[in-house]
Amino acid sequence: MKIFTIVASFALFISCTGSYYSSIYQPNLQPGEEYETISENTFLTPSEYPLSTFAIDVDGASYSNIRRMIMDGRLPVKDAVRVEEMINYFSYNYKQPRNEEPFSVHTDIGPSPWNPEHQLVQIGIKGKEIYADDLPPSNLVFLLDVSGSMGSRDKLPLLVKGFKLLVNQLREQDLVSIVVYAGSSGLVLPPTSGDQKEKIISVLDDLYAQGSTAGGDGIKQAYKVALKNYKKEGNNRVILATDGDFNVGVSITSELVELIEEKREQGIDLSILGFGTGNLKDSKMEQIANNGNGNYYYIDNLLEAKKVLVSEMGGTLHTIAKDVKIQVEFNPQNVKAYRLIGYENRLLADEDFNNDEKDAGELGAGHTVTALYEVIPEGVTISNNLLPVDPLKYQDQVSEAQSKYGNELLTVKLRYKYPNKDKSSLISEIVYKSEATNLNENLKFASSVASFGMLLRDSKFKGNSSFQMVQQLAKESKGIDENGYRAEFIKIVELAELLHQGKAKN
Repeated sequence: MKIFTIVASFALFISCTGSYYSSIYQPNLQPGEEYETISENTFLTPSEYPLSTFAIDVDGASYSNIRRMIMDGRLPVKDAVRVEEMINYFSYNYKQPRNEEPFSVHTDIGPSPWNPEHQLVQIGIKGKEIYADDLPPSNLVFLLDVSGSMGSRDKLPLLVKGFKLLVNQLREQDLVSIVVYAGSSGLVLPPTSGDQKEKIISVLDDLYAQGSTAGGDGIKQAYKVALKNYKKEGNNRVILATDGDFNVGVSITSELVELIEEKREQGIDLSILGFGTGNLKDSKMEQIANNGNGNYYYIDNLLEAKKVLVSEMGGTLHTIAKDVKIQVEFNPQNVKAYRLIGYENRLLADEDFNNDEKDAGELGAGHTVTALYEVIPEGVTISNNLLPVDPLKYQDQVSEAQSKYGNELLTVKLRYKYPNKDKSSLISEIVYKSEATNLNENLKFASSVASFGMLLRDSKFKGNSSFQMVQQLAKESKGIDENGYRAEFIKIVELAELLHQGKAKN
């Protein structure tokens, strides 16, 4: 009995810490960093799985995090690579919505660069642009980690510089409070008008790192302050900045998620900014943000802080649609198999699509969201290592309904709610069969990023992907690159190739 108890306790310990121990022995993993294990989406057949359902994801943390690793001279661990976040780090040239809906939907199709017999289907969403002066008033609570682990230059000092950039964008009608936490939490700046910039910046300049990390207590106090100053028609948000190391008070991820979900229902959104190297709890911060009607970003330098807190401030702080879900129905007459690229942590049960009680992703003003499906058309042979399942015996090959919709490849449906509504609205788009031999600029660049992600993960679905192919696709589709993000991507790919060559020689 005693032996059974020990074995059972060990099994429970392993199950609770699986994400960490599955990654700890990966080469290049920095001590103290934790990433959730990702099991890649595989190819599915429409006859067995006609529907694919997931929540949107606008987070960009994975890309800036792996950029940090590559710039540091090491290839990222594969579980740090979330392909959808890499794709969605970049904006795409989708048209603005023309009607009263908060976003427009765009679809496109073309040949897969890494397997020309396959096709790529792109689903793009463009949030309505709102000028900064037209944004509703904000009630912001900066929740800042000032524990001892935040002492290095890439943590608290960078955090302070980044938040100063945000403060300089605030208006008189905006309200800011600052809560800090270390061994305990405290309110260091009571609610203050955004036009009192010197006062806010003075408090930021006085921050220093010490003590342990009572993150759970800090979150509770931040939400308490946010609720006390709630703006009914405004943007109410807690912005948590941390390396993610919660070790005092409420610290278990499931408990934090439960707390965040409760506050989410009270109308307070959450954004998380991750900082630093060597102690980053990526898996914890991603889960908390996903459940807090918020976003998760990783800030590796001051330019990234400017991107998130200045250039994209409207989208970062102002939600225009919540609980955005996508459901795709594939036509088995024209699709032999399909695979959703990325979004492994965002998958939903098919029945959740019509369930307005089910939480999903949020879309900010001006944000773009892109999803890619790799589709194997009917008539193309499927490699056993891509779909190791025998053909079904008892399925009708062509039904009457399939014949009726013979030119359709798939149907895309989206559900969303306005931020102040509880009932969802529906948008539907049909994607037809296509013999297109070229990729448009949006799809070509997105495919280059997806291919790079699969290379970094050493995915079995990477096909003919190569660093050279990724660079060529990206160069051909760089387009108008006002902020230089796409040009930087090309350089990052080049550096990753050099690191990979060095790894191969070793």
